[in-house]
Amino acid sequence: MTKTNPGRFFEDYQVGQVIRHAVPRTIAEGERALYHALYPARHALYSSDEFASSCGLESSPMDDLLAFHVVFGKTVPDISLNAVANLGYAQGRWLAPVWPGDTLRSESQVIGLKQNSNGKSGVVWVRTQGLNQMDDPVLDYVRWVMVRKRDTDAPAPEAVVPDLPAVVDPDDLVVPEGLYFSQYDFALAGEPHRWGDYHVGEKIDHVDGVTIEEAEHMLATRLWQNTAKVHFDATNRDDGRRLIYGGHVISMARALSFNGLANAQMIVALNGGTHANPCFAGDTVRAWSEVLDKAETHAPGVGAIRLRLVATKGNSAAFDLKDAEGRYHPDVLLDLDYWALMPV
Repeated sequence: MTKTNPGRFFEDYQVGQVIRHAVPRTIAEGERALYHALYPARHALYSSDEFASSCGLESSPMDDLLAFHVVFGKTVPDISLNAVANLGYAQGRWLAPVWPGDTLRSESQVIGLKQNSNGKSGVVWVRTQGLNQMDDPVLDYVRWVMVRKRDTDAPAPEAVVPDLPAVVDPDDLVVPEGLYFSQYDFALAGEPHRWGDYHVGEKIDHVDGVTIEEAEHMLATRLWQNTAKVHFDATNRDDGRRLIYGGHVISMARALSFNGLANAQMIVALNGGTHANPCFAGDTVRAWSEVLDKAETHAPGVGAIRLRLVATKGNSAAFDLKDAEGRYHPDVLLDLDYWALMPV
């Protein structure tokens, strides 16, 4: 009897099934330093205890995407070890800051299933929660993945496709307790641009680029304990290339967006996202953003801004995402829609 884990296949999922993922992980302060070494992350709230304190927080929390990667990584052995592709995200909300010393774990519930017409794979929708050591949720999101079937002759389950809103309602955004930007130091943050300076429809070229290195993306993916074979095993793909973890691209693009959006301090919701094309070592990632919406919050001096973040491996000023047939341009790597908090 085998004791190793081959991962789940499409026919192993049932709507309503709850999966508690191994292994809980305590987040230490060194993880912040490593995250900032892997990406050009410079947002002040996540860099300085003093800056965070001046904004009403007890100290500097861990980067929002660092928390996302840790929670996401726990789910990989159970959800996407046999995935063909990670297809998208929706309804993501950061519910509480993650602090050094917190222990995170993940749970997922299957909320949808649909077999593909080829009979070889199907799409699985899951809602994942990240919880801390007090069982308080810190993050909640939906993602859907295309997963291989173990047995192509296995009957297709009844199709259940969840109805997911395109945008997290601004009234449902969670502003961390105590946060205020009424005494915000724009000089220390790095840019003078505040919430009122941005306009819906405005596009921002973030100018800079970073070439992806093989060792760095594998180090990052191991850090999140993401075990997906395509990121490590060069024999797993016919072309012998290791696929860059999509979260690595998200973090790289978010860090690049500092140039033009230095004051978009905290990501509080993930409305949707698509990994449009694969990324490989040697690709140079560039990014641009579009302002999609703005909303007020109850917190003093804090506004919410909805942004589309696009990562490309070509010219970051090429704002056309898709061709006439609606297909993503081959140079587009990521199309991410999120809410962030910014000083008014």
